[in-house]
Amino acid sequence: MDPNPTRPSLLLRLRDPADAEAWREFELLYRDLILGYCRRRGLQWSDADDIRQQVMLNLSKAAQGSFSYRPERGRFRNYLARMVQNAIAQQFARPNPAGQRLDTDMGAQLKHPDSEATDELWEQEWVRHHFRLAMTEVRQTFGPKSVHVFERLLDGAPVAAVAAECGMNPDAVYKVRQRIRQRLEELTVAQIEQEDQR
Repeated sequence: MDPNPTRPSLLLRLRDPADAEAWREFELLYRDLILGYCRRRGLQWSDADDIRQQVMLNLSKAAQGSFSYRPERGRFRNYLARMVQNAIAQQFARPNPAGQRLDTDMGAQLKHPDSEATDELWEQEWVRHHFRLAMTEVRQTFGPKSVHVFERLLDGAPVAAVAAECGMNPDAVYKVRQRIRQRLEELTVAQIEQEDQR
């Protein structure tokens, strides 16, 4: 998977229905973002995956129409957020053929989401999205031991325990943490800068 955010060239390639590689790349890039957001909105995995598929279908239809990338009209991330939110609303606006109703509280939340809370959830998931992309790059460029050290620290393990577990001194663990954090920040800033150019 390409660790970079959506490039305008990828968005333009989506206009070609024969460019299966562009759709595969796009789906890999945004799959976890869409699923993660849906799950945080309270959807089960199967419903979240239905939403993901619906968003991809809607994007495909839009790309085949008069789609043209115009960054002056806003960020792609906001466009994608609206598509996902609309797909969720449409999913739960349909009558349930099985005759079963959703839990009333959850149904109300999904049908009439608080837009500020929804936007906040989307922004949080977008940050996680960039972190996942940056971690993909870190895993490819740092040694397995360094990545393991960093992930153990992310899990909340104390520095002394990680140092003992990995046969390192605490100063070395701090250095690994600092190097990877710095690289994650550099990657994330680069991703967001590239994204904002759209």
